[in-house]
Amino acid sequence: MKDQNKEIDDMIKKALSKEETAYYDNLHEQSLPEMLSGLYIGKLRWLNILFMVVTFLFTTLMFYSIYQFVNTDDIREMIRWGAAMFGSGIMASMIKVWNWNQLDKNALMREIKRLELLLVSKS
Repeated sequence: MKDQNKEIDDMIKKALSKEETAYYDNLHEQSLPEMLSGLYIGKLRWLNILFMVVTFLFTTLMFYSIYQFVNTDDIREMIRWGAAMFGSGIMASMIKVWNWNQLDKNALMREIKRLELLLVSKS
């Protein structure tokens, strides 16, 4: 499969001009750190930064709730701290799921752009 992708990449590069080839080279398959840094570029940058701060707050609340849960003897307090621990953990996880969906969306957009370039180079 990698050989086939490389052949397609070579065909596209031969059909494109120098500027288009430079643009195409920017559409390479990214590593995980490159994808994560790509979340903080673009129109949704502010939202991703906000989600990072909120995730940090929920994670801090979760660990504080765990600490309080372990150090209390009252059953009602244990239930309250356990609920806070569970709720904050779920909220932090949901934000992480949203971030992973954004990573997938960005990768999909890159592949769509590659396909568009392939179609343009064929005509």
